[in-house]
Amino acid sequence: MALWHLLAIITITFWGTSFVSTKVLLNHGFSAVQVFSLRFAVTYLILLAASHKQFRSENWKHELILFICGITGCTLYFWTENTALTLSQSSNVSLIVCTNPLLIMILGGLIYKSERLGKRQILGCLITFVGMVLVVLNGKFILKLSPVGDLLAFSAGLMWATFSLIIKQLNGKYSSLFITRKMFFYGTLSSIPAMIVEAHGSVSKALDIPWHHFTEPVVTLNFLCLTVFSSLFGYLIWNSVLKRLGVVLASNYGYAVPMVTMITATIALSEQITAVAIVGAVAIIAGMILAEMRRSK
Repeated sequence: MALWHLLAIITITFWGTSFVSTKVLLNHGFSAVQVFSLRFAVTYLILLAASHKQFRSENWKHELILFICGITGCTLYFWTENTALTLSQSSNVSLIVCTNPLLIMILGGLIYKSERLGKRQILGCLITFVGMVLVVLNGKFILKLSPVGDLLAFSAGLMWATFSLIIKQLNGKYSSLFITRKMFFYGTLSSIPAMIVEAHGSVSKALDIPWHHFTEPVVTLNFLCLTVFSSLFGYLIWNSVLKRLGVVLASNYGYAVPMVTMITATIALSEQITAVAIVGAVAIIAGMILAEMRRSK
């Protein structure tokens, strides 16, 4: 069981550093939709090369579940989150999006009896949530409401919660490799309309991707980090972790994403860490340890 906790930590580390890599690509002329569309497409092609014996699921119900997972866990999640960042403060967006483990804990307990937590685990989740809030705010307790942006941020958290809970229905029926490949297939397809919408209906503008920047090592390296680590390994490992640890407890690791981002941004972008953020990081670690401890009989 310890192996799956370690893999969860590794996955969260990948996702926490992805924000910095995305920022690098945005600074080089790529749009937010272009970044995740290219990620999805390249990841799918890699997975297709690795596994191409089975193309369809056993029935149309399972295919529909995979379609919903690709839409919610890939396209809609990234689109709502990135759009929210353009309309609301980043602190608002981070706080609201990172509440998705709390949504999963509530909804998971209501939908699946096996996902209900004990009192100690609920307390651990809440401590981790408070720590996440402190890390995201980083000593700046100023929040400005932006109804549209904040609603989109909440939608992003809801999309991830939907993906996490729906994919549970496929546990044990297919390999993580097959599920992840199908997710990115539908994610790639659904990202095409998102690119056209972002380009205000212009197909030529949507396809106007600054390919020449890939000649720069910093762009290529960060894109490979996003594709190979955050998308390919990240989702592949995470789908396996969800099976082994359960949706609710596994999702509790999501609270650590802002902490990883904070550390990475400090190293790569020279951003400052306050004492409040350090206290938050300690609370995140303590809360996760408390929540992940085995429930006593």
